[in-house]
Amino acid sequence: MTELRQQIDGLDQDLIALLVERAGYIDRAVQLKKHENLPARIDSRVEEVVANVRKQATAAQFDPTLAETLWRQLIEWSIAREAKHIPE
Repeated sequence: MTELRQQIDGLDQDLIALLVERAGYIDRAVQLKKHENLPARIDSRVEEVVANVRKQATAAQFDPTLAETLWRQLIEWSIAREAKHIPE
């Protein structure tokens, strides 16, 4: 069990690193959206991302509903992060 827990902890560390990388892309999106006069929330893009995640989860035999729930939370966090810097 100890070895398994260490492997899970290692994956958690990798996931955090990937989320930090993703947040960097969100910060870059702020600059591009400001330049292109786009809002923080683009509903069509939200739904596109969710559809992609569900498709990828299904292909990987992972629960697509769980994946969608996790990504919608991540997306809302990302939009809030962008909205701090993008005027409405």
